[in-house]
Amino acid sequence: MTPFNDDAVESVFQSYPQAVRKCLLAVRELIFATARDTPGVGTIVECLKWGQPSYLTTAPKSGSTIRIDAVRNDSSKSGMYFHCRTSLVSTFRDIYGDRLTFQGNRALVMSCDDSIPENELRHCIALALTYHLMKADIAGK
Repeated sequence: MTPFNDDAVESVFQSYPQAVRKCLLAVRELIFATARDTPGVGTIVECLKWGQPSYLTTAPKSGSTIRIDAVRNDSSKSGMYFHCRTSLVSTFRDIYGDRLTFQGNRALVMSCDDSIPENELRHCIALALTYHLMKADIAGK
């Protein structure tokens, strides 16, 4: 497990019910692993935004912030949250609409009772962590 560098983030993870914590810790590890394996991502910072564990690229600022949290009013689900003004969730829905569950234009929702869909999540995470790089490539063409 990737060690926590922020006591406040670790405290939030400790506050989750066990099933949600297990699911979100798996997603957290997937975020760090995907960041390491994805060219151009660089350094990832883990912090709290709006009280939620958040992951953002800092050097370079290649991507859009990913937040993870339990889904409110449903203790059996967790979510990955993305900035609503990006096209990320729309892109994820186009690619994985038959395999993943979404909430509006900002969240990808997972059942904590199931195993996480690792390959699909890894791809979605890579797209989020390189979002600004992709926009720059499109603008330059």
